[in-house]
Amino acid sequence: MPGQRLDKTDRRILALLQQNGRMTNVELAARVGISPPPCLRRVRALEEAGYIRGYHADLDPQRLGFEVRVFASVRLKSQAESDLQAFEALARDWPYVRECHMLNGEVDFILKCAAPDLRTFQRFLTESLTPAPNVASVKTSLVIRSGKDEPGVPVDPA
Repeated sequence: MPGQRLDKTDRRILALLQQNGRMTNVELAARVGISPPPCLRRVRALEEAGYIRGYHADLDPQRLGFEVRVFASVRLKSQAESDLQAFEALARDWPYVRECHMLNGEVDFILKCAAPDLRTFQRFLTESLTPAPNVASVKTSLVIRSGKDEPGVPVDPA
């Protein structure tokens, strides 16, 4: 499978598992239109080839007490590869940072953060993020509402 193109059945399997990773193989096979043994072989091949990186529960942030979501745009003083990697390592260790993406342009990184409340996020911002080594500036944008929050990728875009 590595290096091969995915066929329509593989893409359908990926799309269905992305929607519901807890689906049984029997249900998946029925929805794809193949029998369970070849369906399971295909799923395992997709896992081994790295198309499926894992299975995760989609948790409700509000129910867990995370009322605040913030995007933080971070500029660094140095963009040397070692400095970029050092910042990424820091971001991986900060539990309030849920995503960290390096960008091109005026901003070096965008962080997607989740915190229980504004006070907690402000403490993280002032005590951890802003004073972190090599950070030149941080601009934040508080999420007011989300019109779309869909994980994953479009497996078979229309």
